[in-house]
Amino acid sequence: MNSRQRILAALRHEEPDRVPYDLGGSHVTTIHVAAYRNLCRELDIDPEPVVMSDVIQQVVTPCDALLDRLEVDTRGLFPRVSHNCDFDSARDKGDYLEHVDEWHFRQRLNKNEGHWWSQTGFPLAGPSVDAAALAAYKWPVADDARRVEGLRRQAELHRRHDKIVLCKSLCAGLFEMGQRIRGMSDFLCDILADPKTAETIMDKILELKKQYWTMVLDELGDLIDIVVENDDYGTQQSQLISPPTYHSVIEPRLRELVAFVKKKHAERRASGEPGFFFFHSCGNVRPNLPSFIDMGIDILNPVHVNAKGMNATDLKRDFGDAITFWGGGVDTQNILPHGTPEQVQADVRRNVEALMPGGGFVFNTVHNIQAEVPAENIVAMWDALRAVGRY
Repeated sequence: MNSRQRILAALRHEEPDRVPYDLGGSHVTTIHVAAYRNLCRELDIDPEPVVMSDVIQQVVTPCDALLDRLEVDTRGLFPRVSHNCDFDSARDKGDYLEHVDEWHFRQRLNKNEGHWWSQTGFPLAGPSVDAAALAAYKWPVADDARRVEGLRRQAELHRRHDKIVLCKSLCAGLFEMGQRIRGMSDFLCDILADPKTAETIMDKILELKKQYWTMVLDELGDLIDIVVENDDYGTQQSQLISPPTYHSVIEPRLRELVAFVKKKHAERRASGEPGFFFFHSCGNVRPNLPSFIDMGIDILNPVHVNAKGMNATDLKRDFGDAITFWGGGVDTQNILPHGTPEQVQADVRRNVEALMPGGGFVFNTVHNIQAEVPAENIVAMWDALRAVGRY
């Protein structure tokens, strides 16, 4: 099987020749630049020039030499959005760099200790926001065609090499973007105490996402296999908001987005060639999975297997015939950065053996590989996948 056939089989819940592998197909399934350089050094690969897929997270689009060496089945498209463009205008503030993006978010990177940029300014923060301030807020132009310049050539190249093509969204999800605009505590209060403001913000984000995906899919939809969206609802223990609040406030808007994108994507696909909807949410999202499946989400990432309620065996038993698990291959919080190669391999074996039966599984780590992960542990991860991930 080639890469394309392999992942399509997995997405149909069929068993391919081996478990497919994604590294760098999205901004949430890739590797920090520091770990990337170390890994390339370990494998005697020249990583330069480094291409950043997400500057805020300091993660990369791995070079073809590494992707080919590791037999990676995916390739990503990264339109020009706030996380990957215009950082040459960042201001030097001494100990840190500061950047204000198209959403008016102030981001900072500590020069000495920072592994990623952190948001330190929220444009509509405060106990409340009046209607005039909200009306005056200047939103980005979501459907600016310059966002996708040059990406069709990239997508055509990836298709010629029989790779599955993923494409990044405009921004984080409706819930997360509300927090970035208002600040987390203020927006969480808005949802309960000032729902009109919270809903106005989320409805505007929904509108912008529709504009963005209309432009992207009109240009690239025939070549994109998987659209990538994300919004974080889970914590290590439970959820950030109660299930009733999720069902009443978030779910209807997410459902509308999924339906809109899937319909638009289908219009641009050849007959019999489906497109897929990939949704990223960290933490314990087990209570959300029935609604994800019902609204048409095809892929769950990152499969946070070390969060409460997210045991790989249980997830596969209860939901494995209805959704594809993309991730969950190894714990990136503790085992991958701090474990021995033997512990890494044991974790990979345990998770892969739980998630691979019957297809419906694409291997990736639980979120991005972080800066401190030793190269030998990444190699051990890959070796274990190759050993155990054959059907």
